[in-house]
Order: sequence, then structure tokens, then C-alpha cells
Amino acid sequence: MKPALPYTRAAELPALLARRIVIIDGAMGTMIQRYKLGEADFRGERFKDHPKDLKGNNELLQFTRPEVLREIHDQYLAAGADLIETNTFGATSIAQEDYGLAHVAREMNVEAARIAKAAAVAASTPDKPRFVAGALGPTPRTASISPDVNDPGARNVSFEQLRAAYREQAEGLLEGGADLFLVETIFDTLNAKAAIFALDELMEDTGERLPVIISGTVTDASGRILSGQTVGAFWHSVRHARPLAVGLNCALGAALMRPYIEELAKVAADTYVSCYPNAGLPNPMSETGFDETPDVTAGLMEDFAKSGFLNIVGGCCGTTPEHIAAIAHKVSAYRPRGLHDPLFSALQAA
Repeated sequence: MKPALPYTRAAELPALLARRIVIIDGAMGTMIQRYKLGEADFRGERFKDHPKDLKGNNELLQFTRPEVLREIHDQYLAAGADLIETNTFGATSIAQEDYGLAHVAREMNVEAARIAKAAAVAASTPDKPRFVAGALGPTPRTASISPDVNDPGARNVSFEQLRAAYREQAEGLLEGGADLFLVETIFDTLNAKAAIFALDELMEDTGERLPVIISGTVTDASGRILSGQTVGAFWHSVRHARPLAVGLNCALGAALMRPYIEELAKVAADTYVSCYPNAGLPNPMSETGFDETPDVTAGLMEDFAKSGFLNIVGGCCGTTPEHIAAIAHKVSAYRPRGLHDPLFSALQAA
């Protein structure tokens, strides 16, 4: 299986991470909302007679409004993003079952990766290569938590179903030209393990060995992800995957995320750390639905960089190209977080 477009220099990413803080893009959903798309935009010609409502199924825009996605990618690249994510947060067959579209999930991933790849290739220069992160988001079903309060042992998905869905998604992302995989917004570590297993299986079968970034989500001030693990326990549950980076994203703004990213920066000593928080707290009165301006978010992330927590930084819900440009400017004055593994130490010194 070969990608439709040539890989950017993905092998350069570890050395780049050792030299400077790398910038990942901001929210895709927040940007899509700016376009005020209606039901017809999501249906297009292909799905005009589909029996279910489709507005809000952002992954359909790969087929019906690809120019919108390209514009969003281009804006984040212009803002300074080194990494852009594919529009595939909900592009698993399990998530698409809610819309009756599980059968197009694989194609969604191929097309999303192709759109992002074309944008990254166009923006890349010899001095500033750009990379496409194939995003594997959480599914609406969880392997660890019962959907029925009266039956704690009940489950609405199995590990094997998750593995198969993530395998299909990853195949599409690889075919479309993703440079790396990003397993993100993890609220259930067992779901994440299914994704990791699927990625390892795919890369073993194809011989294509892509970097993997794993990003969990601390849901509240308890400091735990939804399935109950602390940040340290989460890291030890996924470190066998030997990810290029591990991090936290979503649910919290930077101010509330600070103690947890600090903990992760300490325990994940031999792995790079990523962080892309929300733009503060939800605020329905603001344009983005969140309360932090670009300057506020960037100032908080500058503190993270100054404190030595960061290798990869960007934004999640509520962040925009303006946020990413401000973050990129603020953190550019600081060295990336150092690693304690001898190989990475050598790269850091190079």
C-alpha cells in the first residue's frame, strides 16, 4: 500500500523536535463552525437522499466541501503550524454508525489525508517541512465504562470491534499519505490500546513504520482520565507503544491543565511531550465558544515552554489560526524540553 502523494520528510521529525518546539494546529470543528454550513453542505449531491440528518458530521466534508477543509489547513499552515491534523476525529465505522455511514469510513480517511497532504506539500520548504498527522479520535462507545447505570458490567463495544475499526481508519490514513498517526483525546485507555494494537498490526503487515503520538484527556480537577487513571498511570499503560510523543489535549484550558502536563513531563522522561489545550472554558457568548483570546492562551503556553514542559504545542477546542500564530511566536524564544534517553540527548546536543 503506497500513499497517493509523496511523504514529506517524516524521518526528520525527531531531530526537529530535539532542536525546537514544534507547532501543531488548532481546532478543526471551531473553524468549520465559522463557515455556518447547512444541511445541504453536508449532504452534497452524493448524500442528498440519505435518510438521516447529516449536519454536524464534519467528516462528510471530505466529500462535499473539500475546499473548506483545504482553506482551514492553509490558514493553520500560514499561522506557523508544522503539524496539521486530518479531519478524521470521528471517521471510524463505529462513530459513523450513528449516521448510517459506516460503509464510507475508510474512504473518509483516505480523502481527508489527501486534502491535508496536498496542503502540507504546498507549504513545505527545505527549511520548514510540514507534516500530516492522521488523527484517530475516540469513539462514542467505550470498552471500560458501562452505558447502563443499572448494569456496571454492560458494554456496547468490544476490544475486537474497536481494533477492527481503528485498523480500517489507519489503512485509509496511510493510503491518503499521512506522515504519522495521532491517537488523541483518549478518555478510555482500553480504547487507546485497541488503536495502538491496530496501528502496530498495520505497520507490521505493510512494512510502513510511521511515528505515533498518543494524547490523553484529563476530564476534570481529579487529574484522571474518564476511565479512572492518573496521568502517570496512563503513561505507563501506553509506553509499550514507544510513541514519538505523549501528551494531553482537550477538556481543560491551559491554566487547569498545567499540573498534569508538568507531571507528564516528569514521568515520560524518554519521550517527547505534546500539549494542546482548549482555549480556556466554554463561553457561548464568544465567537469561538471559548473564553480565551489568542494572547491569553499564548501567554499560558509561554509559561509551559519557559518551565521546560513542551516539545509539541498547539490548541484544541476554541483555538483558531490566530491562537496558533500567537502561540508559535511566544514559544519560539524557548528551547524544547530535554530528554534523558542517551539517543535523544545526543540529538538535543546536535
